[in-house]
Formats: sequence, structure tokens, C-alpha cells
Amino acid sequence: MDKGLEQLKARMSEIMDLGHAASVLGWDQMTYMPPGGAEARGRQQALLGKLAHEKSVDPALGKLLDSLKPLEKKLDYDSDEASLIRVSRRGYETATKVPTEWAARYYKHQADSYEAWIKARPKSDFKAVLPYLEKTNKFAHEYADFFPGYDHPLDPLIDNFDFGLRAKKVKGIFKELRSDLVPLVKKISKAEQVDDSILSSDFPEEAQLAFGRAVATDLGYDFQRGRVDRTPHPFTTTFSIGDVRITTRFNKKVLSEALFSTIHESGHAMYEQGSDAKLEATPLAGGAGMSIHESQSRLWENVVGRSLPFWKFYYPKLVKTFPHFKKVKLLDFYKAINKVQPSLIRTEADEVTYNLHIMVRFDIEAGLLEDKVTARELPQVWNSRYESDLGVTPPNHSAGVMQDVHWYTGLVGYFECYALGNLLSSQIYGAAVKKRPAIAAEIGKGKFNTLHSWLTDNVYRHGNKFTTMELLKRNGLGDMDVEPFMKYLRAKYGGIYGL
Repeated sequence: MDKGLEQLKARMSEIMDLGHAASVLGWDQMTYMPPGGAEARGRQQALLGKLAHEKSVDPALGKLLDSLKPLEKKLDYDSDEASLIRVSRRGYETATKVPTEWAARYYKHQADSYEAWIKARPKSDFKAVLPYLEKTNKFAHEYADFFPGYDHPLDPLIDNFDFGLRAKKVKGIFKELRSDLVPLVKKISKAEQVDDSILSSDFPEEAQLAFGRAVATDLGYDFQRGRVDRTPHPFTTTFSIGDVRITTRFNKKVLSEALFSTIHESGHAMYEQGSDAKLEATPLAGGAGMSIHESQSRLWENVVGRSLPFWKFYYPKLVKTFPHFKKVKLLDFYKAINKVQPSLIRTEADEVTYNLHIMVRFDIEAGLLEDKVTARELPQVWNSRYESDLGVTPPNHSAGVMQDVHWYTGLVGYFECYALGNLLSSQIYGAAVKKRPAIAAEIGKGKFNTLHSWLTDNVYRHGNKFTTMELLKRNGLGDMDVEPFMKYLRAKYGGIYGL
């Protein structure tokens, strides 16, 4: 390997290791850390963030990247070497615009804000988290200002999760999606409604955990390189290609919450585990962008995990684990887990109304960055949008503006990835089935190797070498498209509701 490339890889490995060390502390904070560790954890996170940022903006790194420009021009664009230079330079150019002192304060705020949310959410105490939300909004404004020349202040923040994606494009997609979704929701609301009370009973947590682990293993999640733990808000975190962990939460009275959460997070984790081993300890390991990442969690959770063929195979196993379902017909169970009903909680929303939840959040974020909404006004704005868009009113802040962890860990500019991931899940699954038609039949037999291997070959192994749009084009998919997703919804829910 070229000496300059070796130096670059060594430098980037140190930065990645610091980031992953911070992730270990973050995972521990959200799973097992005792409350007394909160103050120290914020300090530790700030230090690791500061050290990583200092290395990311080291002028010597900039000079090294400049010296590699002639080599980069000679290399094939798709090669690991050219991709390492390209992605490292992109990271360097972004990092150098952000003051190290600011980054340290932001990392500490993330840890402190999360702790405040954990304590306040069960009490629905919005006043307790308001100061942290105001600070998060201030950080978001400051970050955007580090990147002058944007068309919309959300653009620099969105870039952190989907490089090259812009708020204007998201707004255009959402406008088209809303115009298709609303009529479908109205049609379903007029049809004979599905009874989902059959999903409620007494389901022991350990049995739920064991069943979820078994399904995740069948799908392809490697527990030799991962684990599953409990948390208030499910997430996936990566420490290396060989250590990708998922979390879930349990509701003893409702089976579906933990099961589909586990499948969802397994989709994220399989993507991370699927990176080519040669990309380890470089910024190329991981996902192309969070819209692609969410497409994988939603593909496995919904397109596969909520499909009738999937449950033709798994239902007998479910009945054996939970005798409650002995008197429930498979078709009734299938309809129940796919019931469409406007609801309060995003993570429990059905496929048809889910994106309406995302649009509410995206519009609020845009309003915050445009200074049309203040943090103090969030509950009022949130409740108003839920009443107008979904016809439901949160009874408290825990079921409303405090339900998602994102804003309370300082994340702004992320929510659109969920909805875009839904669109891409249909596009990518369609591309896979087109190339390997046996996939659909194999799902009904509990076999997922063909789908998993196609995704590994065409999506996972590339890690972060390509942007979202580049990866789509490599698979012949062109741009993000609303129609494949709507076609999928119309076919599936037309059958369930007799439309």
C-alpha cells in the first residue's frame, strides 16, 4: 500500500476508535449505567468527543489529504483506496468548520440532556427538559451557521445523516407522499375495521426475548458479533464490524412491541455487520446514509416481518411459545399486526400512517430552524399537528412531544430518514426480487439467505463508500421514488381491508 495511504488509514483508525469508545459509553448509559454515573459520563463523553475532533481537524491530516490528490485521480472511483481518501476528505472539510470547544460542549450536552429526559419522561415533566431543548435548538442554529451558503438551515444538519440530501428535496417528496397517503387512510377508515385485541394478553418478557432472538438469528443477525439488551428507547450501536449491538423494550401486555422492535434493530445491525472486513476501523465501515440504513430496518421489520408468508412459517412457533394464540387464526393475527389506525406513538404506528408521524416531526424541526417555532411552544405545536394530521390528541407530554429520544440527545435533522427509508425499502426489496425471484417463496419457508446475501452483495458490503444516491444508481434504482412504496401499500392493505 502507498505510504501516504497507510498514514491516512492509521490516522482515521484512531479517530474511529475514539468515536467507538464514546459509543461504548453511550450504550452503557442507555442500558446499565447507574443514575449516579450521569455527571461523570457527560464529562467523559465530552473528553472523547474533544479528542476525536482535535484529531479530525489536525492540519497534518489536511496536508496528508492534499498530498494524496494525485494518487486519488489515478485510482478507480469505486476502489477502497479512492473511497477512503474521498470520504476522509469530506469528513475533514466538515470537521474543520466546527470549533473543537463547541464540539466538546455539544457532546456533554448530549449526555446531560439524555439523563434529564430519562428522568422527566415518566413524569411527563416538560418543564424539566425545556432548558435542554432550548440548548439543543441553540446548538442546531450554531451548527448550521458554521456552514454559510445553505439554502435551508436544516441542510447542514441533514448532511450529517445523508450527505447531499437537501430540505427542499425532502419537502417535495413529502408533499407527493402526503397527497397519496391521506386518501388511502380515509378509504381504510371507512372499511370494516380490524380487531387487534387478540395481541393483548400476558406475555412474559423472557419468552418475548427468546422468541425475538430466535427470529433475529434466522434473519441473519450474528449473535457472535452482537447482543440484545433492554432500553427505554430501542437503538443499534456499533463498536466495530465484529461488535454491533441492538436493544429493545418490552410491554408485557402487548407482544408486537418488542418483537418488531427487535426485527427493526436487527435490520440496522445486519447492515453494519455486513460491511466488508477490509473496511474495519475506517470511515468506510457502516452505512451509506441513514435513509439507506432505515430502509434496511424497515425492510426486515415490515416488508418481511409483517408479511403473510413470513407468518405462515413462524405462526406455529409463536403459538407454541405463547399458548394464548391457540384459538387465534393465522389470518386474524396477520391482520391484527397490520391494523391501520391513527395513533399517538411513532414507534408503534402502522405502515400506512407511520410517515405522517415523520412529517409532523420534520415540519417542526424546519420551523425551529426557521425561527417560526420556539422550544417552549413545542407541546402546543405538536398537539395541534397530531389533531389535524392524525385526528388524535396526546393525553400528556410523554405520549406527545417527549416520546422520541432524538431531540433529547441533541439529534436534529434525522427524522426524515425514517420516511425515506420506508420508500427505499420497497425500491430495494423490489430490486432484490427482480434479480432473485425465489426470495418471496423462500420467506414462506423461513429461509432468508437469498435475500440476505443479495443485500450483502449489493448494499451492505460497500459500507459508507458511496452516498445514498450513488448506491441507488449502482442498483439501477435512480432517484427516491414514492410510487413503489404506495404500490406496495395499496396491494397489501387493499387485501386486508377489501379495498
